[in-house]
Amino acid sequence: MNRLRFVVIVCLTSLIVSCATTGPGGKKSLIFISTDQELSLGEQFDKQLRTENKVLADSVWQSYFNEIGESIVKVCDRKDIQYHFTVIESEQINAFATPGGYVYIYTGLLDRINNEAELAAVTAHEISHVVARHSVKRLQSAVGIGLLEQVAFGGNASATRDIVNLGVGVALQGYSRANEFEADEYGIVYMAAAGYNPQGTIELFQMLASLGDSGQKGIFERLSASHPDTEARIDRVNQLISSKFQETMKRPKNEARIFKLKQRLPKPAPEKKP
Repeated sequence: MNRLRFVVIVCLTSLIVSCATTGPGGKKSLIFISTDQELSLGEQFDKQLRTENKVLADSVWQSYFNEIGESIVKVCDRKDIQYHFTVIESEQINAFATPGGYVYIYTGLLDRINNEAELAAVTAHEISHVVARHSVKRLQSAVGIGLLEQVAFGGNASATRDIVNLGVGVALQGYSRANEFEADEYGIVYMAAAGYNPQGTIELFQMLASLGDSGQKGIFERLSASHPDTEARIDRVNQLISSKFQETMKRPKNEARIFKLKQRLPKPAPEKKP
């Protein structure tokens, strides 16, 4: 009886487990959520996020963000899905990605960046989270195999809603230190391969650190001048660029286009006088 139970468990597990490429060089990880399930969840996350946020009504900005994103997708290690890039109108200084290749950036962050290299750095970092399936792995740990089996074998509506709510929360809360380090590294590799100057990552980190700890979650795990990991991350990125991508440091960062596009961003509402 125990042997039969073991065989059943192994068979069920084999149906939903796959080794997926989750990083440069063909790095593999054990993933319990299939690509089809991930795409379905991603669509539902996107629907919920769009009901709770205002998508920027500017096709020029949306096209530009998509252009940057697709240039990085072409050189990333995960091309089995279609990526989606959306600018959200909000004063929040944030960007995040959800399962299924959905990447979002807030106008509050766009208003702070100074060149295309910095925008590419944000985008490459978030694409790296998708490639590494960081949010998927967190769902696996948080949800457990039982709930995943319900979704995998029955499409249980209640279970799916629970996962959607949890998944949106995961996307907005940020990742572990190890996940962020990994996304930093992958992002540099992809930026260099796509033709961007990866020093934009360092400038981005320094800009975010200069803003101080605003209490916002998600944006690269709250980089701030007071955060002890910020300096370590900047040092790691510096070392990686200097050791492997020295020649890319001479590439242009393309300030002019960003400067022009920033003029199109909605202006913050004036503060009401008491």
